[in-house]
Amino acid sequence: MPTNFTVVPVEDGGAGKSTLEGVFSEEDEEDISPRRPYSGDVTPRESSPFINNTDHDQENYYDGKNMALFEEEIESNPMVSSLLNKLANYTNLTQGVTEHEEYENEEGVTKIRVKSPQMGTFIGVYLPCMQNILGVILFLRLTWIVGTAGILESFAIVVMCCTCTMLTAISMSAIATNGVVPAGGSYYMISRSLGPEFGGAVGLCFYLGTTFAGSMYILGTIEILLTYIVPNAAVFVAEKKEGEAEAMLNNMRVYGTCCLALMALVVFVGVKYVNKLALVFLACVVLSIMAIYAGVIKTVIEPPDFPICLLGNRSLQNHNFEKCVKTEVIKNVTYTTKLWELFCDSRHLNATCDEYFTLNNVTEIQGIPGLLSGVIKDNMWGDYGPSGMLVEKKNQSSVPAQDNSRDIYMPYVFNDISTFFTLLVGIYFPSVTGIMAGSNRSGDLRDAQRSIPFGTILAIATTSFIYMTCVVLFGACIEGVVLRDKFGDSVKKNLVIGTLAWPSPWVIVIGSFFSCCGAGLQSLTGAPRLLQAIARDGIVPFLQVFGHGKANGEPTWALLMTAGICEIGILIASLDAVAPILSMFFLMCYLFVNLACAVQTLLRTPNWRPRFKFYHWTLSFLGMSLCVSLMFISSWYYALVAMSIAGCIYKYIEYRGAEKEWGDGIRGLSLNAARYALIRLEEVQPHTKNWRPQLLVLLKLDSDLGVKHPRLLSFTTQLKAGKGLTIVSSVLEGTYMTLGAEAKSAEQNVKSAMHAERTKGFCHVVVSSNLRDGFSHLIQSAGLGGMKHNAVLMAWPGGWKQAEDSYPWKNFIETVRETTSAHQALLVAKNIDKFPSSEDRLGEGTIDVWWIVHDGGLLMLLPFLLRQHKVWRKCKMRIFTVAQMDDNSIQMKKDLQMFLYHLRLNAVVEVVEMHDSDIAAFTYEKTLVMEQRSQMLKQMQLSRNEREREAQLITKLGTKSHGNLNDNAPATPDHRVHMTWTKDKLITERNRNRSEPNVGVKDLFNMKPEWESLNQSNVRRMHTAVKLNEVVVNKSQGAQLVLLNMPGPPKNKGGDENYMEFLEVLMDGLDRVLLVRGGGREVITIYS
Repeated sequence: MPTNFTVVPVEDGGAGKSTLEGVFSEEDEEDISPRRPYSGDVTPRESSPFINNTDHDQENYYDGKNMALFEEEIESNPMVSSLLNKLANYTNLTQGVTEHEEYENEEGVTKIRVKSPQMGTFIGVYLPCMQNILGVILFLRLTWIVGTAGILESFAIVVMCCTCTMLTAISMSAIATNGVVPAGGSYYMISRSLGPEFGGAVGLCFYLGTTFAGSMYILGTIEILLTYIVPNAAVFVAEKKEGEAEAMLNNMRVYGTCCLALMALVVFVGVKYVNKLALVFLACVVLSIMAIYAGVIKTVIEPPDFPICLLGNRSLQNHNFEKCVKTEVIKNVTYTTKLWELFCDSRHLNATCDEYFTLNNVTEIQGIPGLLSGVIKDNMWGDYGPSGMLVEKKNQSSVPAQDNSRDIYMPYVFNDISTFFTLLVGIYFPSVTGIMAGSNRSGDLRDAQRSIPFGTILAIATTSFIYMTCVVLFGACIEGVVLRDKFGDSVKKNLVIGTLAWPSPWVIVIGSFFSCCGAGLQSLTGAPRLLQAIARDGIVPFLQVFGHGKANGEPTWALLMTAGICEIGILIASLDAVAPILSMFFLMCYLFVNLACAVQTLLRTPNWRPRFKFYHWTLSFLGMSLCVSLMFISSWYYALVAMSIAGCIYKYIEYRGAEKEWGDGIRGLSLNAARYALIRLEEVQPHTKNWRPQLLVLLKLDSDLGVKHPRLLSFTTQLKAGKGLTIVSSVLEGTYMTLGAEAKSAEQNVKSAMHAERTKGFCHVVVSSNLRDGFSHLIQSAGLGGMKHNAVLMAWPGGWKQAEDSYPWKNFIETVRETTSAHQALLVAKNIDKFPSSEDRLGEGTIDVWWIVHDGGLLMLLPFLLRQHKVWRKCKMRIFTVAQMDDNSIQMKKDLQMFLYHLRLNAVVEVVEMHDSDIAAFTYEKTLVMEQRSQMLKQMQLSRNEREREAQLITKLGTKSHGNLNDNAPATPDHRVHMTWTKDKLITERNRNRSEPNVGVKDLFNMKPEWESLNQSNVRRMHTAVKLNEVVVNKSQGAQLVLLNMPGPPKNKGGDENYMEFLEVLMDGLDRVLLVRGGGREVITIYS
């Protein structure tokens, strides 16, 4: 078609450009823009992972002619210059108090911009990690651990725990430097590396660990307050000595709850005040550490004066007496002391006293003998014992008493809990946690990928050095009985570590108090944000409510949840009991950090390119092993509980959570494992014992691209029960360029139907130029490697006779031929819409198997597989086989029963005898009609008028032969000819022939030549189909399902339509039929 156009001369420069824009502007607005409406059929392009595209930016994508080669791709793929411009303007929001502060107004969502992060390694990573690692355990329990376990074992505990955290920090550094870590910190790293299931489970464990850490810090704060600062503030006071421990626990609960409420209120009102005080809390920690080392140096010059009183070799609580003597002489008069009154019933010298007090002398020694005193030899080994054991000096002599029953009422120093090595590991481990503080602030750092590894590892190295030196220095400077005195009763209720400090014990007391307060506040600040990050990811549905908060993003509901869980730890009221609990959760988190690094390293995924290079998968596995070992060393039952919690969360997310694809390592591990398994499967053919039907289900779609026979999927579910391979596929006729969107839509519809029918498997819809080629390609190429289908399941083409063209039944027969050539089994379900759904429960009934020929035993295996499903479970199995004239039917039944016994199948056996008989006239008539119809179908290529005339001619010839023409019958507008012959027509014909003998004889002579001209092979096959159908209908008409051997198609394609007639006659009168054709190999065996 000619096109008229006008050449317009234009000037160079901007005018030309504007003229072109004017020429094409209206066309672009009126013609081009309506061509690309948004519809559900078009898959939207995936957004960039690091930039946000806007319509305004697309205006500058293409300008000029130097990139005309890529002109058509500019809309979907941005120019590199535009991409780099966006990267240059990329700003990472801070993740402190104002992280992702958003509020929603009437017009939409508005984001509050904050200034770019400016923190370096020292301020942003090193100091926060130091503050989180050095805490309550160092000040309140480390001296007691050294005294109880000894220097060597304490050193081993410290080395194990610090090695665990160092290895974890190496793995964490590799993950943290493999890209930007947004909000969520450690949770984000784990979830994006191990997937939503592991991420959610470990994230919640880390949240619980952080929450219980808050409980531990609050309990430590209250212990310092009530034991060392204001002991008179106790609400509960024990009347008897044995009730002091319980009273202390109640005081901890009351004051701990009040402290928790106060801290939660501070966090709710404004977290910015907590962050402003963080420097003060950090200064307290640093000053306390410096005071300890200064005190150690001071002991070399002048040890501090902290005398302790020993009765025999037993340490005494000296806060109720001043002088460590039984009696004192004043002006030649002997007086008893306060110590005497504690062990005797009166102040007089003749009073009755405790036997041990009478037998042993009182001695006073220095509690802090100093670094050069040689006390390190005595503190080298541990001194474990049960609860209530007296704290005694090892190398001090004493005279034992006969009666020790009243020792509990005396002012001795006792063990408040049973002590053993594994318990001390669990109590100590929380003192090395806090290594995630730097990674949690990745958004606040100037260069996170450099600061996180360097700052975290340096902080762990520093704190490890502090802990190791403290273990040695405590054992070298402090007397063993003082070290084992957990609450400082032998040094006048002073904090034991404070007795070593310089210039005053109050430096440590006040410093540790504010340190614990700050750590508790930070736990109550960080834990709700972690829970909020998990909730906003949407992987745990019941946590959705905790993703909401105040207008500025503060997690209000998550804070309430955190306070509630924290209260549980406070009600436990014992620092020694809470510490192992949070140790489990932190160890779980560290374990999966190491696992994430190891998995990513071993998989060698292309995206695994961390800037931190000093890692190796062996270090990660060593860290994993150490984490698991420490969990079970600390408390095997707590370890099992923590793993059970993580496992339950994992399964919950797997079955109920939202589906996420984060490119995680577990998915990569699954792909690698699948690849390895597929390669192994392809090496050898599966053994008969492992054979199960791996199904390729050929579906038919309706005009709306929906599944036409959903019961085919139900039957697949019942047959497979989630085991083995299932590929559900269909074919669209056309080209992929034009039907690509329809294919994806059809695939989604099939997946929805599979989900509704609970069919587990894969879905694939292909587009082919014709259906025959599409099904052929699926049969040849579906599956991968060793995971290929070995059986094809399809529905019987029920309306093949009424179809205007022959494509349905020709496609069906070609599918049968191709499955046979591919040595695959074939299952054809007739009346598939009458099959039960997966929700039905069939009552009493039978599954009847008609075993005509042996083709591998698939006929007997299928009922067994079906009866594993609850739909068919109550049905019994019956096996019928056919005996010929020369067969011994009794012996056949015995042999078949024995065969089934060896196969371990329970079934009723019946042998049906089919004697040779003359071929009935009905068989000849049906064969004749079939061949006449075949001749008619061969003329389908003629024009419509010729086809009508041919059909009328065939109809007249057939009617003349059968004497069944009604000349007065009105013409019908239906041009389709139905050449059918039934038994009723045959009986009517015979009766009419009897009433008119002359005509009957004439017709008989007229018909006989036609019978003789029939294809005798077709006659025999029709005879078999008719006789076999009579037997099957007689025996199995009431069966729930009938399984029949499927005869093979003829080698000569000219008789294909006759083959369909044979199958139709064979299945006539049966509701649910499954035709089975074996794949040419044995699928069932009698051997184990």
